[in-house]
Amino acid sequence: MIESLYMFEPLFEGFKITIQFFVLTLIGSIPLALVLALLEQRMPLWFKRIIRIYVYLFRGTPLLLQMMFVFFGLPFVGIVLGRFESALITLIINYAAYFVEIFRGGLNAIPDGQYEAIKVLSIDPWTGLNRVILPQLWQIVLPSVGNEVISLIKDTSLIYILGLDELLKAGRTLANQNASLLPFLYVGVIYLVFTGITSWLLQKIEEKIAN
Repeated sequence: MIESLYMFEPLFEGFKITIQFFVLTLIGSIPLALVLALLEQRMPLWFKRIIRIYVYLFRGTPLLLQMMFVFFGLPFVGIVLGRFESALITLIINYAAYFVEIFRGGLNAIPDGQYEAIKVLSIDPWTGLNRVILPQLWQIVLPSVGNEVISLIKDTSLIYILGLDELLKAGRTLANQNASLLPFLYVGVIYLVFTGITSWLLQKIEEKIAN
């Protein structure tokens, strides 16, 4: 029992790092993706192609490889980032690429008549976006966004490659120190609880938006 309690402190310290990356990645990636998706609708073809290339690169290569490139590769061109910054920037850019595709599909699913009505009624574009387009967009994309949010919970474990003491690394360290698989069991339970709570919150948000 005492041994089990001893294990919880470093696990919870690692969990704090995991939550920090989870929250900051969502705060950075969702607005970035939404802006890019909206700009893609209105910008010239060359701009759309740049976004398409960006999405292709970050969806088509492993997140782990991207983290290693940002931390170990960028210093060769004079850009030096810390471990925390490298991991966070990579997560934000990677997940924004996935969210861009989700938002683009959602915007394309909104009937053209909605945009025409905004113009015909002389509604201010910003007001039309906030009052007409975005509420419909969130209803369409929220289930897909929710799937990516759950994936992000698990992908935060990849920051261990840069030496950050997130939850899984804390569990691995304890397992090696105690020659026991019990820390991995605790890690799995923590991830399951975190995923369950997040799924429940997403479901409540979906229900609220639907009503």
